[in-house]
Amino acid sequence: MAILLLSMVACGQSPVTHDIRPGYGVTGIGWLSDFFPPLRGAPGDTRIYVLDSGIAGGTALILGGTHANEIAGIMAAVLLVERAEVRRGKLIVIPHANNAAFGYTDPTCPTCGPWVSFSSGNAARFFRYGSRLTNPAFQSPDSSEYIHPSGLSFAGWEARNLNRVYPGRADGTLTEKIAHAIVQLVLAEEIDYVFDLHEAGITSRLAYTLVCHPRALELGAMAVMDLELRGISMKLEPSREEFRGLSHRELGDLSKGQVFLLETPNPGQESGRHNPDVIDDPQYPVALRAGVHLSFVQEILAIGSRLGLPQVEVVGVPEFEKLQSDGLAAWLNW
Repeated sequence: MAILLLSMVACGQSPVTHDIRPGYGVTGIGWLSDFFPPLRGAPGDTRIYVLDSGIAGGTALILGGTHANEIAGIMAAVLLVERAEVRRGKLIVIPHANNAAFGYTDPTCPTCGPWVSFSSGNAARFFRYGSRLTNPAFQSPDSSEYIHPSGLSFAGWEARNLNRVYPGRADGTLTEKIAHAIVQLVLAEEIDYVFDLHEAGITSRLAYTLVCHPRALELGAMAVMDLELRGISMKLEPSREEFRGLSHRELGDLSKGQVFLLETPNPGQESGRHNPDVIDDPQYPVALRAGVHLSFVQEILAIGSRLGLPQVEVVGVPEFEKLQSDGLAAWLNW
């Protein structure tokens, strides 16, 4: 399905817009609603960036901002839009997957956001820092319990968590409609690789974890071993059957794709931490965390190619070590 640059149709509360400056590799810009028109003009609609080499190969999908307070995954996706070029196959990037979670401050970290900034000389760029959940102004009130279509039960507020409601519902809540639209994109574009970029608290068991759908476990294990040799350590976890509602399980079950979820440690998600610095923390700077995300995307795509899987060749993205030495701001478009 071709993605075209479309005009926004006003329909109540419009989607949050973001300062993203596409690089030369971007060949098309569309909306998530291109794959599910009822989402058009709603707060959950969001931009999609396409980098198409025009050469036959595979298709990879990058999801940043599933949780709008997980800034490293968002900035990794932004760097792909602004710097990457694709030499074989196609890359589709959604930097703000749940755009309805960017309109308000994360209540679990009132000092985080609503903006983060990067500077270069006298110039500055600002990026929205939102919440883990869809803004309750767009989806409320929360019930006492959320029942997933599989029958699994969650706390009621998890109905506003994009990574609990897959595969979504066409006639469901706003969050379920966003999930449904992403599923329609994955199926329509016949996605070969999905990377859902997340963060966790710095002491969480999930910090520095690569979660793989069972079909992608071998590929993920090879990437973990290869990057360990470069000093980038990640735990490996399989996506189990009981992980219903989560992207790595549902998108893997519903499609042919190799599906991964990556977690890096975000100081802003650590309970009890006073005034956390989500960008320049001395131990967990965003350049390190975004670099981990980008390194695994590149490594998994390279291994997939070596194994005879559909090829997606991406260039122009800073190497992990270069991103650490230069800082993330140096790789944004100014």
